[in-house]
Amino acid sequence: MTIERKPTPGIWPRIRLVWRIVAFIAVTIVLYGGMRLDRLLRRKTAAIEFVNKWVPRWAGSFLWLFGIELHREGPFFSDDQLYPGKGEAGAGRIFVANHRSSVDVPIMMHLCAGHAISRHDLANWPLFGSLGKQIGTLYVDRSSRRSGAEVLGQVDESLKKGEGVIMFPEGTSYLGDEVHAFRPGAFKAAERAEAEIVPVAIAYEDDNAHYYHEKFTTHLMRIGTRRRLQVAVVAGEPIAPDERDATEVRSAVQSQIQEMVYEARHILEPDASVTRQPARPLVDASP
Repeated sequence: MTIERKPTPGIWPRIRLVWRIVAFIAVTIVLYGGMRLDRLLRRKTAAIEFVNKWVPRWAGSFLWLFGIELHREGPFFSDDQLYPGKGEAGAGRIFVANHRSSVDVPIMMHLCAGHAISRHDLANWPLFGSLGKQIGTLYVDRSSRRSGAEVLGQVDESLKKGEGVIMFPEGTSYLGDEVHAFRPGAFKAAERAEAEIVPVAIAYEDDNAHYYHEKFTTHLMRIGTRRRLQVAVVAGEPIAPDERDATEVRSAVQSQIQEMVYEARHILEPDASVTRQPARPLVDASP
């Protein structure tokens, strides 16, 4: 797929980007200090409570500083609440979403109580890598099967402890609203832990927000230099474990998220015409 990107931004948009990065670093330091002080004052509180309190604030500060405006619908989202990371049975939830931009990660961390999974090289970034490790970010090298297996083991542990996990089962980011084939890892993990799955759909106002076959710095410049970015996010009800196996659940959830992406697109473009694909109901156990 080809896409016509916007031209290189001028001097003022570049100044806007630099200001945003500097401000975000400052906010990160302040919030990190606040979290550390909070932990010192409440030593007996579980670590995940601090993560679920401070990480959504940190992610929200990124969205605000970079002019990202969210339009949200669905359970908890409609009431501006954090979607809980623990299901009624006590196991952690897996938040499953389509993947289009690097902005997907702070959006999900702002809206959902869950650990994010990130690229392994980000673990070595100054400040952010250290902070990510302390808040439970799971780092994976997608080119390494061993790394993938280790991360899935960490996912299992998080779910057993009642902690949510955010996953993008397409495996990489794409252009457009078509939801691509899901990898099985998230659904097998949910099956092992008897965890609920929460489907989430994300749609951006235009393809220039997408991260696709380019350098991260190029993507960051395109996101950070624009004044505003409209994003729609739709959440579904938790899907409890049932008699279906992981393959059947994966197929049903992929179809459901595709329909939810169309809903998110309609929020951004009420008059937009989309080619709708039939979604199988969740009770459908066919492969």
